[in-house]
Amino acid sequence: MRFAALLLTCSLATAAMAKDAGDPAKTRSYIDRTWTTLTRSMNDCASLVDPKIKAQPVLYLPAQWPAPAAMVEVAKRCKVDMRPLPRPIRQLGEIDATQLPAQGLLYLPHPYVVPGGFFNEMYGWDSYFIVLGLNADHRTELARDMTDNALFEVEHYGGVLNANRTYYLSRSQPPFLSAMMAVVLSDPKSFHSDDEKRAWLAKAYPLAVRNHDIWTRPEHRAGDTGLARYYDLGNGPVLEAQDSEFYLSVIKWLLAHPSDDPGYLVKGAEHPDDTEAARLKKESCDVRASKVCAGAWMDGRRLSIDYFHGDRAMRESGFDTNFHFGPFGGSTHHYAAVDLNSLLYRYERDLHDFALQLGKVDDAERWAKVADARKQAMNKYLWRPESGMYRDYDFVAGKPSATPYLTTYYPLWAGAASKEQAAAVRDKLSLFERMGGLAMDNQPSGAQWNDPFGWAPTNWLSISGLDAYGFHDDARRLAAKFSATLDRSYAADGTIREKYNMAKGNADVRVTSGYTENVVGFGWSNGVYLKLQEILQSAKQPTTEHAK
Repeated sequence: MRFAALLLTCSLATAAMAKDAGDPAKTRSYIDRTWTTLTRSMNDCASLVDPKIKAQPVLYLPAQWPAPAAMVEVAKRCKVDMRPLPRPIRQLGEIDATQLPAQGLLYLPHPYVVPGGFFNEMYGWDSYFIVLGLNADHRTELARDMTDNALFEVEHYGGVLNANRTYYLSRSQPPFLSAMMAVVLSDPKSFHSDDEKRAWLAKAYPLAVRNHDIWTRPEHRAGDTGLARYYDLGNGPVLEAQDSEFYLSVIKWLLAHPSDDPGYLVKGAEHPDDTEAARLKKESCDVRASKVCAGAWMDGRRLSIDYFHGDRAMRESGFDTNFHFGPFGGSTHHYAAVDLNSLLYRYERDLHDFALQLGKVDDAERWAKVADARKQAMNKYLWRPESGMYRDYDFVAGKPSATPYLTTYYPLWAGAASKEQAAAVRDKLSLFERMGGLAMDNQPSGAQWNDPFGWAPTNWLSISGLDAYGFHDDARRLAAKFSATLDRSYAADGTIREKYNMAKGNADVRVTSGYTENVVGFGWSNGVYLKLQEILQSAKQPTTEHAK
């Protein structure tokens, strides 16, 4: 009887899952519709509004750059205050956004796809996965437009920004610019002729080099490791924070978990006098200049200046918020990160290839040497043979991260792993694999970039990396799992979301630390879904030989 009951239970569960599995054709139709819904352009009034800030819309043009006649008309029609930036920008961080009279949107010349929800601007690393999807969906012109916008940001705003808002002028995001360029160059429909293609690359290449230089500046160096770290060039609370709520939640958590405080809390009065305010400016943040800083106080404690640097770096990493790089990611800037250095290795290999296409042989040799040096440093500091994984390296403490992170698969996507390293990492899939795909880690924290939550970009980079090294069965199994998660979720509520619950295989994401909303859209989920279909629909692919 018990066996029969068990069989009945399993049968009912299977039937329920089949009923809730969703229809890929309907998911696909939704994606087709939402590309249009998520597309923005500077001639659309709705595109010029920032839902995150309650203020009169302001549009900034590059300094000494003539305002397009069409934009003058748009600014008048949309009641937008259009202004030039106060000076030309050559490097990221050259303009202190706190000194601008108002925060606003930064002009981009071409249409672009936004992530979704309240994200009403073009984001840095989101754009790569969106471009992948646009390319897969044969929307070639829009994919090139977005890449050209990213290059425009480098030329006029100092680098590919977190997004095209003035309050992001102090930080970038994970560096995917060369990968975006490679997608455009790989599509024959991107250009009318070979001459046009070469001319485009000739203009884009030096801008790609300039964007790469962001990550070799002193601020972005991970000590003397030869590797890079995330680092925002601003200070104190981020300017996009409209109140102190997030920082108060951090203080509250640290007060409740004193043994887990890495030293983020400092003593401070709620209403400091001038002497204490001067001290806090050096040890915490400027209470006189920032109302968010002034309000970030609880039970005699404020947040340290080092925490604020880590908080900003965490946002540049895109992993906001996580507990992998310290509580709330507050130690992100202490780490040579596996993801960042893998992306830079791939970037340097791309620059090598671009240089060869342009006949710049000396440049190509130099980039090959730079990439090789980075791979050697990754093997020295990030590869942990005893655990068979890549681990982020805390160069301040001089030790690797104690916990795994899904970014251990990034070196496979980048082509930086040997066959033996790839096989070892592949054998660790059980740490991350769940019913719905790959979770970020096996360390649940309540934050959205930890277990049990999973994201389209990290699933794609992991799956495509495994596929590139010949682990096709694993790639197809994981592609099927993550695709099914989106299909089930779309069947349940008619939306595609920013992130998913990998344990449940749906969009039931209950975040308790940091940002709680699961935004509807969603650009990178759309793009990754389309790329996963390519893996699922393809026959067994030949192994890509990355490592000699």
